[in-house]
Amino acid sequence: MRENVLFSNKKLKKMIVSLFLEQLLVMFVGLADTLVISYAGEAAVSGVSLVNQFNTIFIYLFTALASGGAVVISQYIGRQEKEHAGEAASQLLLFSTLFSGFMTVVVLFGNEAMLRLLFGKVKKPVMDACITYLKISAYSYPALAVYNAGAAVYRSLGKTNVTMYLSAVSNAINVIGNVIGVFVLKAGVAGVAWPSFLARVFSAVTITVLCFLNKNEVVYRRGWIFYWKSSLMRSILNVAVPNGIENGIFQLVKVALSSMVALFGTYQIAANGVAQSIWSLAALAGVAMGPVFITVIGQCMGNGNTEAAEYYFRKLTRVTLLLSTVWNFWIFLLTPVFLHFYSLSPETKQLVIWLVLIHNVFNAAAYPFSGALSYGLRGAGDVKFTMYVSVISTIAVRLFLSWLLGIVLQMGVIGIALAMVCDWLIRAVLFIWREKTGKWKTFQVITSFKF
Repeated sequence: MRENVLFSNKKLKKMIVSLFLEQLLVMFVGLADTLVISYAGEAAVSGVSLVNQFNTIFIYLFTALASGGAVVISQYIGRQEKEHAGEAASQLLLFSTLFSGFMTVVVLFGNEAMLRLLFGKVKKPVMDACITYLKISAYSYPALAVYNAGAAVYRSLGKTNVTMYLSAVSNAINVIGNVIGVFVLKAGVAGVAWPSFLARVFSAVTITVLCFLNKNEVVYRRGWIFYWKSSLMRSILNVAVPNGIENGIFQLVKVALSSMVALFGTYQIAANGVAQSIWSLAALAGVAMGPVFITVIGQCMGNGNTEAAEYYFRKLTRVTLLLSTVWNFWIFLLTPVFLHFYSLSPETKQLVIWLVLIHNVFNAAAYPFSGALSYGLRGAGDVKFTMYVSVISTIAVRLFLSWLLGIVLQMGVIGIALAMVCDWLIRAVLFIWREKTGKWKTFQVITSFKF
């Protein structure tokens, strides 16, 4: 195997580092956002927090759609059919725009009814903040979807440094805008909502302009954007829909788990909230590797080179294990330092440390298989298997065990954390088995056609 023919170590390193830094940047900017928003008042903080849970549903839908496009684009690139890849990218942009526009209209017309259905018991100032923030957020849905479509193109090409730099500028706009909106204009919720809108529009416009540049291997073309190609749409949606269902079920289960945590008392709720913020940081290594698997395995399979795909499955899995182990280890060592910034009781801090320990050990050992490896299977087109495993494991293992361990056996948030890692372990075993069987080699995501 001459790995320089496909992905050299230098190219893989560039992709991985860019994606990792991009995720890290987004996380730190999110923390800065939260800090600024806190000065807008408790109602603003509560409103933004509640609406962000709602917005996450749409973010996952747009991400799932972009992932479906990335698989198709990557496979055409691997087959050296750059024109077809460009047409697939253009069709992804078309569908992303139409779908997100429809979602925007639905939310703008039904926002208050939706919010009262979900959060009907909150106080009026909080509900008013929710409505304001959701309306402005809805305007940015098309920009968010369009950006994800363009980012899918660049990630499929392995040019992840472009999305990293773009993310840096976009997040800077967001933070600076929040500071101006809250401290200078005293605009409250609107002062933090409009900067997010502007940042997303900037990202969407910039990535779209870049995707039209002829110097790229894969480009948008107006003729492809304004023409509905059913065969390409089916290829994209065949990957996107199972991914969207999987993510949607996961979000619903997260809501149910949040309801369980609310039963465990103040100190456990606080410990779980702090631990989750640290978990998000610890999980970055594994999360960043997902798009790498899609790009690499997708291109190998598009080229019909299953031998190369097997090679990179093993190689990328080893890299993910190494990165996850080192990163999770350092985050655990730094956890006591992080806790100095929180005003928590000694009992709560001790519980946070136990929760982070449980998470980080299994995030390093199991998540590279249950998470990152599954993206490789999706990149090969094996999307229904990953969906079935993920949905069944999320409900039958994570949700059921959380209830059993957390509530019935009264283990509280420790029980929910153990249920989470059991979910990872089950998925890891099944995805490793699936990769070993070679069944993923039999799927056909794309077809050749003539213009």
